Amino acid sequence: MNIVIIGATGTIGKEITRLSKEAGNTVIAASRSGEYQVNMDDPQSIEEFLEKIPMVDAIISAAGNASFGPLHEMSDEQIELGLKSKLMGQVNLVRKGLKKLNPGGIIILTGGIFAHKPWPQTSNIAMVNAGLEGFVRAAALELQDGKRVAIIHPPLVRETAKAMGMETEPWPSATKVAETYMKTLASESGEIPIFVAGYKPD
Repeated sequence: MNIVIIGATGTIGKEITRLSKEAGNTVIAASRSGEYQVNMDDPQSIEEFLEKIPMVDAIISAAGNASFGPLHEMSDEQIELGLKSKLMGQVNLVRKGLKKLNPGGIIILTGGIFAHKPWPQTSNIAMVNAGLEGFVRAAALELQDGKRVAIIHPPLVRETAKAMGMETEPWPSATKVAETYMKTLASESGEIPIFVAGYKPD
């Protein structure tokens, strides 16, 4: 398969890239820097990136930013970050990326478990993740030529928890999360949303 991975230098993206290459796929690894550059906050950057790449069988997004924090302390800028980057960045990737997707291809977006099981101080990111899921559910009804769109809601990743000084044991490694993306690539179930095995909310 020819696969585009956006956010390829991030914690999850690096592992998706590694597993994709090990599986024999041709990978275009994109991030804010490097040979293939794209800024998910900027619709024009997404458009310019897509113009540079060939037709592909899959587009995977492991990119996009959103802010955590107490609701009563959230600034307009923090709210806007999640809407502009993680939500609209991935919405625009689907809108513009479909023209680069071969028949039968798939676009996989990254949401997060807080859409279904929020913690305190996650109202902003929970909103973004839930909005993404709603978008994917509706967009899937309109796709043609066997094209598919999916969303994965990963939990907190062990490596991120460690970096934040949190307990790591309850959380999956980035490799385990990346394996969910690889299984989604191969699946034709059309399941929306998709959770990492063992981390589906009650």
